[in-house]
Amino acid sequence: MNPGLRFTIRKPDKLKVLRELKELLVIALGAGPFAIAVNRILVPHAVVGGGLAGFCEILYFASGGFLQIWWMQLLINIGLLIVAIRMLGWRFCWRTAYGVLALTVWMKCIPIPDVPQITDPFMAVILGGLFAGCGLGFVLMNNGSTGGTDIIAMILSKYAHLPMGRALLTSNIVIICSAYFLPEVHSVEKVLFGLCYTFMSSTAVDWVMNRSRQSVQFFIFSKYWEEIAHAIMTEVPRGVTILDGEGGYTKEAKKVITVLARKSEVSKIFRLVRQIDPDAFVSETQTQGVFGQGFESIKTQA
Repeated sequence: MNPGLRFTIRKPDKLKVLRELKELLVIALGAGPFAIAVNRILVPHAVVGGGLAGFCEILYFASGGFLQIWWMQLLINIGLLIVAIRMLGWRFCWRTAYGVLALTVWMKCIPIPDVPQITDPFMAVILGGLFAGCGLGFVLMNNGSTGGTDIIAMILSKYAHLPMGRALLTSNIVIICSAYFLPEVHSVEKVLFGLCYTFMSSTAVDWVMNRSRQSVQFFIFSKYWEEIAHAIMTEVPRGVTILDGEGGYTKEAKKVITVLARKSEVSKIFRLVRQIDPDAFVSETQTQGVFGQGFESIKTQA
């Protein structure tokens, strides 16, 4: 070995490891509500949702309950993952494989009741959509996936240049509408229930992901800018940026404080500004997707 060469062994970042473990735990827990929605709500009412779970429901009903949803979903996901590893790479697939395993365990452990526990089917699909969407929202928010049509959509998006949203929507509609030909489902009403479930779950996913990223941007104009900036940095605490400005009419030089904060910190910032300078001019703007420096971490498929 050349004595002039030095090799540095990087120690794993403890915070990064803890964040990774937290994300994996949330992915595992987030798969639970989705499994509850399918096994405890959709199947007892013979309502087929979208995605791979909906396709496995069709197989379940067509076989008279012989083809269990959980192991059909596992087998199909294994096949999709084998294809995805070759086409998308292992970095995407390992977390998807973990999410698939967590969902399989939940689906296996949650029994399907003989009779619906919620008698009103419409309220059942609304509740099921909220359960499934919130669970999937937490999974996606932590850079995870439960496989299924997500894998197909990503492959189509990469190689066929088809938008993921369109691919997922098309596959969900085809699966739900094809359930009409099953004896257990043979009803336009139940097909509409399935579409309603898909809409509710999609809405819940967006709500969870967007709510977690809601932030606010402030522009604060005040002659007491130093005191306000110091108070925000020490009492909120949030970093501030001081911008140089000039009045368009007066031509006076001004200092402008800009702050990015979470929505929960808005009232504290307004209180500090009001205490220091009741005559300050403040602009508040809703922002979404603020990453780094105390906000959301920049997530990539690992």
